[in-house]
Amino acid sequence: MNFFKRAWLSMKARKGRSVLQLIIFTVVCVLILSGFTIQSAADKASELAREQLGGTVTLTVDQEKQMAAMKEEAANSDSSSTDSKPKFQSNPIDVSDANELASLDHVKNYNYYSSTQALASGFDPIESSGDTSSSSDDSSSSNQTGGPGGGNGGPQMVDADLSISGLLDSATSTDFDAGTSKLTSGVAITANDKDKNVAMVEENLAEQNDWKVGDSFTVTSSDGNTKVTLKIVGIYKTTDSGSDMAQNFSFLNPYNKVYVPYTVANTIKGSDYKDTVDSAVYTMDDAANISAFEKEAKKVDGIDWDTFKLDANDTLYQQMIGPINSVASFSKNVVYIVSIAGALILGLLVMMQVRDRKYEMGVLLAIGEKRGKLIAQFFVEILIVALISFGLAAASSHYVAQLAGNQLLAQQNSSTTSESTTSENRGPGGGGPGGPGGFAGSVSNLTKNTEQIKELNIQVTLEDMLKMGGIGIGIAFISVLLPAALVLRMNPKTILTKQE
Repeated sequence: MNFFKRAWLSMKARKGRSVLQLIIFTVVCVLILSGFTIQSAADKASELAREQLGGTVTLTVDQEKQMAAMKEEAANSDSSSTDSKPKFQSNPIDVSDANELASLDHVKNYNYYSSTQALASGFDPIESSGDTSSSSDDSSSSNQTGGPGGGNGGPQMVDADLSISGLLDSATSTDFDAGTSKLTSGVAITANDKDKNVAMVEENLAEQNDWKVGDSFTVTSSDGNTKVTLKIVGIYKTTDSGSDMAQNFSFLNPYNKVYVPYTVANTIKGSDYKDTVDSAVYTMDDAANISAFEKEAKKVDGIDWDTFKLDANDTLYQQMIGPINSVASFSKNVVYIVSIAGALILGLLVMMQVRDRKYEMGVLLAIGEKRGKLIAQFFVEILIVALISFGLAAASSHYVAQLAGNQLLAQQNSSTTSESTTSENRGPGGGGPGGPGGFAGSVSNLTKNTEQIKELNIQVTLEDMLKMGGIGIGIAFISVLLPAALVLRMNPKTILTKQE
């Protein structure tokens, strides 16, 4: 009788034990296959998130180095006079240098920012309850309050009631990309509007002054030296609630933010700022390419890297893939644990089965059966169970993985949201480079408005099945080989004489 037939008859004679092995093997295979499918779905979701979000790298002034230089200068200074005390210096970025970085590989799109404050001339801004400043033309040169300073390098004691946010492209700016601001009529500001005196105003400011698209208004620089007439090309609505300081200063009120081309903002700031920007933000085609971009950017000799720095911001990417990576890591650990535990449990069952069948093996060996065929018989028995388990796992693991994966992802998303909220409550507020109206203050808004990945697209693939099958066959082989080898290493006489 060949060992295939003996294996089949043995399984029929021991139905209870075969069913127990089937149940255990099926559970092991379902968990292993679910782990692989969750990992595959997480990898696809991470890749999709990278492609959709990319990541941003910001070229801006290195204020930490500037502060260190100030401290060193103060320590070496013998004079205690106010004039000799070190101060932050204005360090605008040359547009030519910013353009050079924009031409590097992996840059999907880019934006330039230049911000300042201004006075309303001949119209009414949205007033804040605690703001006592005046927006008349006379006050622009004489009535200067002790409010926060102007744009980079601007006066530190200014009277202003408008925030001027200069940019290259409003549609890709952080406020509009995040959904904090939304264009309601007219058109957005684009790179084609460079050097044009055009503007986008908030709808509350437009309603208060009966403005519509095509109307014009005039703003005056905080020092009163420059007047610029702007044509309204777009009206937007903002959901930004502003900071607590907005109650005391009108120019911090989000309704008083006016978007203009960065060249117009530079005109208001003064001739020293021509062809410069406060910061440049580069969006990568893939967040994984941030390091490669930074490495290439550092080779650009025209930029003083002792003054400027590249600040990588992949917050959105990390926020989305953080929970996904946690789920993938957990499922990977499940595969390891289940594989080891399954091999041990099945090995124990087979060992008990082998011990109970010592007499059978002794007789077969005594009549000339080869040890290899006996081991093959046990392996066929467990392999038949494994093949049935593979089929059951393939049919059920999709539902198990979908349920488990989404549940784990929901828990990780909840944990990430709680950590983000705690961090935001703990962290300071404030505007971005160039004062209020800069881009950095909108990063948190962009993060808040990013939709988390709440479901994994679980699909059982042939590759996952093959990996599960390989591990399953490996478990079956190990669970048979080790216990059988302990018995079959003895000769038939020893086996039969030890049989009770």
